[in-house]
Order: sequence, then C-alpha cells, then structure tokens
Amino acid sequence: TTDIVQKEMYTFEDRGGRSITLRPEGTAGVVRAFVQNKMFGLPNQPVKLYYLAEMFRYERPQQGRMRQLHQFGVEVLGSSDPAVDAEVISLAMTVYQELGLKNLKLIINSLGDEESRKRHRENLIHHFKPHIDELCQDCKNRLEQNPLRILDCKTDRDHPAMKSAPSILEFLNEASKAYFEEVKKYLTIMGIPFTVDDRLERGLDYYNHTAFEIMSE
Repeated sequence: TTDIVQKEMYTFEDRGGRSITLRPEGTAGVVRAFVQNKMFGLPNQPVKLYYLAEMFRYERPQQGRMRQLHQFGVEVLGSSDPAVDAEVISLAMTVYQELGLKNLKLIINSLGDEESRKRHRENLIHHFKPHIDELCQDCKNRLEQNPLRILDCKTDRDHPAMKSAPSILEFLNEASKAYFEEVKKYLTIMGIPFTVDDRLERGLDYYNHTAFEIMSE
C-alpha cells in the first residue's frame, strides 16, 4: 500500500507485450541479492552493503524531485542489534555534514515490532472510522489497508481526528520500548541531537522499530 507501488511505478508494456517496471528504489534488489547469493551464510555478520544507482518514479516533476534520479543507500542485514540503527543514522548525518550542510535536524520514531504495530493498527482503525467520510479518498482507501498512512496525509493534516489520533509510542511492548531506548542511548553517546516525533512513518509496510528522517531547518 505504499505510494511507490500504488502511484509512482514506471510501468509500461514493451514490444513483446511484456509488462516492464523500471526500478523505483534500491532496497528490494539488495534483499533479493542477499537471499539469492546466500549471504546470510557468510561468517562475518551483519552484512553491510551500499549502492548508488539510477531509479525511476512516475510522479509529478517538481523542484528537487525528478522522474529519473540517483539514489544512494546503505543496507545492514543479519543483525537485530539497536546499535545498527544508530550506526546507519550516524553515517547519514556524517555524509550531510561532510557535504557542508548546516542546520540539520534529526527526527526519529519507533514503529515497534509486529505485535506493537498490530495493536496500534487496530486502535487507528477504531479512531478514524467515525470520521472517515470527512477525509479524502486516499484516507478512505488506507483505513483498512494501512491506517498508519492516514497520519501522513497532506490533504487532511489539519483535521481534528489527525491531532487526536493514538500515538504508536502508547502501544510499544516492553521489548520495543527497550529497543528504542537503546537507539536513543547510542545516539546520545555519539553526540547526535535528535527529536522524537511519534507521527513520523516512512510509508513502508515492512518497516519495524526505528524510523528516521533528516531535515534542514
């Protein structure tokens, strides 16, 4: 139910009648390569990979957002240690600082584990159902499919139901709370300031635990 899949896929039929889709992001290809090449069996874990490649997204071109783009990404597979999340965030911050960018703001959130997300999902549906006729069509479609995405709606962001929606942080189980606290502890040790925003979600169904975004103030 992500926007990349539902709205931004560059899909067309070639001369042989085959459906072709240009790659929109790098994670899926990395995970496929990890599995196909049995990298989970390598003696040194976790496996740390990076990519720099052209991607294509069928969306409205605007300043800073083109249909053809280059994406630089890193992936760490084979560890459930919260330190890995902090390491990746630290790398991203360092890259921006080395490029000379100023006034950076790090926003973090926890989406919890599968159990926590399920409880939050049920409560979001219960919360938004009485108001769903007042919200946009995208929100209506997301109610049963992925209600967390409703919180990311640009059209209805000022609706009262958005502001009173239950926070994911209220539904974290003890394991998820401990995981998030460890991430925050490592960031603090590394001297990386952060702000917790319980509305931050990356719109990806497979996300668990830490979500982050780096913004310019």
